[in-house]
Amino acid sequence: MKTWIVAALLSLSSTVTLAEVLVTDATVREMLPGRSMTAGYFSISNQNNVAAELISASSPQFGSIELHQHSHKDGMMKMEQVQSVVVAAGEQVHFQPGGLHLMMFDAKTSITTGQKIPLRLTFKDGQSIEVQASVSAIPTH
Repeated sequence: MKTWIVAALLSLSSTVTLAEVLVTDATVREMLPGRSMTAGYFSISNQNNVAAELISASSPQFGSIELHQHSHKDGMMKMEQVQSVVVAAGEQVHFQPGGLHLMMFDAKTSITTGQKIPLRLTFKDGQSIEVQASVSAIPTH
């Protein structure tokens, strides 16, 4: 009987885990003319007492999506794929221009400013979060 109660409590705590990982400010950049790829940005807030590890992203609007980061190496800015992004307990990670971001390849249709793009973010523990990202205009600075 005690084993069953412990198992039930553990299953409840894993259900709460995902609810305490929040994704906000999800945006996808409008694509450049003639291109079929773009970038996605958002913030992940982990209110859990254990780390959350993002391992993939997907969308029915794109053939594939990779986790990427910008870094400085040998005096040059370089973009590279990363296999996962860890969000420590109680911390927040921002996917933003010039840093972590999603590279979204092979758009199945054109996307325009104001449109909503469904994204599924999958974590190492097998859970996922679905969000609607707003398409934003390409900055003109």
